[in-house]
Amino acid sequence: MGYLKINQNLVTDENAATLGKLCPFGAFSYADGKLEINSACKMCKMCVRKGPAGVVEFVEEEPAGEKLDKSLWRGVCVYADHDGERIHRVTYELIGKARELAAVIDHPVYALLIGANVEKFANQLLRYGVDKVFVYNDAALKDFRVETYTAAFYDFIEQIKPSSILVGATNLGRQLAPRVAARCHAGLTADCTVLEMKENTDLVQIRPAFGGNIMAQIISTNHRPQFCTARYKVFSEPKPVDDPHGEVISMTVKPEMLKSGIEILSSVEKPKDIDISESDVIVAVGRGAASESLRAMAKELADALGGVLACTRPLAEANVLDAKHQIGLSGRTVKPKFILCLGISGAVQFAAGMKSSDCIVAVNTDATAPIFDVAHYGIVGDVNEILPELLAKIKEAKADV
Repeated sequence: MGYLKINQNLVTDENAATLGKLCPFGAFSYADGKLEINSACKMCKMCVRKGPAGVVEFVEEEPAGEKLDKSLWRGVCVYADHDGERIHRVTYELIGKARELAAVIDHPVYALLIGANVEKFANQLLRYGVDKVFVYNDAALKDFRVETYTAAFYDFIEQIKPSSILVGATNLGRQLAPRVAARCHAGLTADCTVLEMKENTDLVQIRPAFGGNIMAQIISTNHRPQFCTARYKVFSEPKPVDDPHGEVISMTVKPEMLKSGIEILSSVEKPKDIDISESDVIVAVGRGAASESLRAMAKELADALGGVLACTRPLAEANVLDAKHQIGLSGRTVKPKFILCLGISGAVQFAAGMKSSDCIVAVNTDATAPIFDVAHYGIVGDVNEILPELLAKIKEAKADV
């Protein structure tokens, strides 16, 4: 924890006015030559980063009580999310990020595998740069039950003591991570978009807050392990190597780990829907292209390009398109090779879900729309005029092939 300190000796009428304009929450008050911060402050630290140098500084407080010996906790661990048939690709993305974080503090990278007949995945994980894969393998762990998986996860933490743990924000990960974190009496930062490592092994967990208006930095200075989840397509997947160097360690599954109040009678495979996160090409429509005719053309264009149709939050909330097609903080995070944004203003929440795309093309009538801040190519114009011409050109090009 910490607090904002104002160095009154550096305060002038000019920089007090600058800070008053800079603060998005109106948290500064200035009277009789004294600058103060009121309860409206949200600790976004914009005044520290962008304000007059030295006027406001962030002071970290030493945690109360017994100080944690951080040297006892070592390693950056990634939970290997799988369905029994394949490993979810978010696991590989997190391994890539774990390697970057571990390099800062010279820690090893671990992977944790829990399930039945999962040894087949171990060497696969080693190929992505994992130093050690810890495997809890038992027939009773075939189906996911949160009590049994939590017990195995907690046993791993007690024995190995990893400093940081990264979990994919999948359906399984969102159930498992908070349960394990609670058992460890540790915090959990969900849906991180940026992860950084301090030299003292503190994990800086960064995620949008207050509707995406600020980026919150969360640090657990006196607790280990440090838990966070991250969505698929937020980080880059590393390339596997053909000659991995690492170790597979079989962990003992104790009878008490398998106790559960849940009995699985049967399971039915859910029909697979279109996952926009997996598509290399996306045509996204916003309120500026919400008419039925434009949506139909956008869908036709997406089909012609071999991609999928996606949308912004307002269209999903109005049931114009299914929520599974929504891009953004409250929808899906995507990272296609190409995304075409039609009639989308580019609110922070939407941009956070697609700004890592390889090529972003935006069409909007407003030249000052925020979408142009993240787009690689921008077209200022009416979607009603541009989309039909673009569709015709694509069809013509395909006909000539």
